[in-house]
Amino acid sequence: MATHDKRFTRRAMVGATASVMAAAAGGAHEAMAAPADTPGLAAAIEQSHRALRAILNGDPTLYEALFADRDDITLGNPFGPYARGKAAVSKTLAGAAAKYRDGEVVGVDRVATYGNGNIACVVEVEHDRAKVGASSEPAEFHVRVTSVYERLKGHWRLVHRHADPITTPRPAESVLGR
Repeated sequence: MATHDKRFTRRAMVGATASVMAAAAGGAHEAMAAPADTPGLAAAIEQSHRALRAILNGDPTLYEALFADRDDITLGNPFGPYARGKAAVSKTLAGAAAKYRDGEVVGVDRVATYGNGNIACVVEVEHDRAKVGASSEPAEFHVRVTSVYERLKGHWRLVHRHADPITTPRPAESVLGR
């Protein structure tokens, strides 16, 4: 485990997990401490929405620029397994971008934002429209997203992003992949 990973104490991880679970259940919850530099975090989140628009038009470079330059960053997208490290994340972003064209962001719903000092977790549902794969017709689709930001040298950088198309209830058997 890298040195900077030790910032995630058991208490912080349990608190973050409880926060996400409470938000998902619609229950009340006492928020963790506000992230340092909240306006800077808001700007980073807005940059991620601009990067989403770019990737829906085949350009991964804005997302690449948002990620921290380290070997432990991670990306999970709907098209394959997790990527870890700057090179693998860049390759995965390029692969995803190649699957989209003529896209737009229809909207983004913020589900929750959690933070503790220099770490922030943002949970959103993205609503997009684009031509996907070989399709010549644009399609509207929805993606649930969890983004983790870390404030590094005064700037909020992505250290993890996970996106998948599960935005409606599914039967228990859906985890079996059949």
